[in-house]
Order: sequence, then C-alpha cells, then structure tokens
Amino acid sequence: MGTKRVSITPKASEILEQVRQEHGELVFHQSGGCCDGSSPMCLKKSEFFIGARDILVGEVDGCGFYMAPDQFSYFKNSHVTIDAVVGRGSSFSLEIPLGYRFVAVSRIFSDEELAEIERLEAAPA
Repeated sequence: MGTKRVSITPKASEILEQVRQEHGELVFHQSGGCCDGSSPMCLKKSEFFIGARDILVGEVDGCGFYMAPDQFSYFKNSHVTIDAVVGRGSSFSLEIPLGYRFVAVSRIFSDEELAEIERLEAAPA
C-alpha cells in the first residue's frame, strides 16, 4: 500500500464530520497563498475548482487533500497531519464558524518511509 502522505487527528476528524453534516462533500486545499497562508482550507467540493496543476496528495476521511504545486515542492518529502486547534483563522475554511481551524503539522519522512511512499495521482480534469 505504501507510506501515506497525509493523515488526520481524531479531533480534526470530529470537526470535519461536523462540517460534512452541514455542507456535504468536502475537499481540502493547501495553497500557501493569502489569508491563513499555508493552512489547509476545508471547502465544499461542489464549490471549489481544483486546478489542473494541483496535486492530489492523499485522502483523509473521504476528503481529497490537494496542494498547489509550489506548496507541494516544500512538502514533497514530508508527512502532513491535519489537526484542529481552537481559534479563528483568517481564511474561508468551513470549520471557522465552529471556533476551530485546521492546521497542517508536518514531519520529514524517514528513509524507510520514502522508499515506500505512495505514488501521486494527477488532479481530475
């Protein structure tokens, strides 16, 4: 199966489920752009345009996790864990009204993990 590139903490999974109950099918995107910078944003799948160059890094709790290519260049050798912390971020992410914000916690892969890393998939056309 290979080393996964992204995972989610139990707390973040709980918050994600609350968001899904209200908004339906979701997607994560991490752009490194404006607002909360490189924080992952949770968005309604039907309302977010996945760019042709965006990279599908993995899936957490049934949600695709995408990164902009320039952002991925910084994370390509790292595992990302999605967590939720109390606080109000400055993004459009759907968990914000619940008083939480999703954050990306990363760590460098070990040599063993890199040897078993999952292959990346291209973003859907």
